[in-house]
Amino acid sequence: MSWRSSTTPTDRLFGCLVYLLPLLDSLNFALPFFSQFPELRFILAPLMPLFAIYRGIPFVGLIVFFALFLLVVRNESMPHFIRFNTMQAILLSIVVFLCQIIIDMALAPVLGGGLLVATLYNVVFLGVWGTVIYSVVQSARGLYAEIPTLSDAVHMQVR
Repeated sequence: MSWRSSTTPTDRLFGCLVYLLPLLDSLNFALPFFSQFPELRFILAPLMPLFAIYRGIPFVGLIVFFALFLLVVRNESMPHFIRFNTMQAILLSIVVFLCQIIIDMALAPVLGGGLLVATLYNVVFLGVWGTVIYSVVQSARGLYAEIPTLSDAVHMQVR
């Protein structure tokens, strides 16, 4: 749905680029998946330099989060399409972070690792990647990626 205004190719590009944030955050969950399917590791090759920078520099994730939120989402002069996609990527990244806390702090000690924790990691990893692919395709088409519940929260934040 493109209801605010028409989108330019630049808007579409920036609408797609912000989804690198949850994609990089989801790589923490990738180890069980790629240990089961090692022939698919080529998927990660383009992201590894970014991931090394993202994880190598202290607090870069927090800096990127606040920069995107304050400079893009809260900036009324930015097109609504970019602000919407940025806020959706931020919320998806927060969901990934909460999943990390819940699995690592609550479930992994109780379950003791193993198959169930690996399955949860795979579900989070594949769920985030599927959501990001859908959102990037919709953004590239110039449409709003409507994800249930998440997009409702985005609409409340971005007016």
